[in-house]
Amino acid sequence: MKIGYARVSTREQNLDMQIIALEDAGCERIHEEIVSGAKSDRPILDLVLKQLREGDVLVVWKLDRLGRSLKHLVELVQKLIERNIGLCSLNDPIDTTTPQGRLVFNIFASLAEFERDIIRERTQAGLSAARARGRLGGRPRGIPKESEATAYAAETLYREGKLSVMQIAKKLNISKSTLYKYLRYRNVEISKYEHQA
Repeated sequence: MKIGYARVSTREQNLDMQIIALEDAGCERIHEEIVSGAKSDRPILDLVLKQLREGDVLVVWKLDRLGRSLKHLVELVQKLIERNIGLCSLNDPIDTTTPQGRLVFNIFASLAEFERDIIRERTQAGLSAARARGRLGGRPRGIPKESEATAYAAETLYREGKLSVMQIAKKLNISKSTLYKYLRYRNVEISKYEHQA
């Protein structure tokens, strides 16, 4: 059975063109949804995917009606293929019920994998370049501006030496590890004995 799925992003857009094309393609049932393509929550699509049975063909006007991204689309189509359900896009060269369509889909899947590899490589190259310039990856060092007064108070109390680390942390309403972080930020030398305590 051919099942159609039509989607527009807003109520101002019209589903008529998609519905006519899906009817002409021989869809016995057509499901309509008005939701942004970027949203992950698509209740109608989720329902359609649950109702599809082995041997059915999901028909869409264009692939962008179905997937939020190339990665999402590839994952969705792979799940359909595993369940022996076809996918046909009326305006893209995808019809997984034919060998040529499956070949095109595999090219799409390879492109999605290639895109992920490129992003991974660029991230690694960026981190390597930053390390070469003496910068480490991760969050920038330092403390938020609103914590600077607390850090100054921590330094003052610590240098006075009248209170223990635990007492200073309690007085400033911060954890012991945060206190040490503030002291390091203020370039205060922490005694080894204190640090082990």
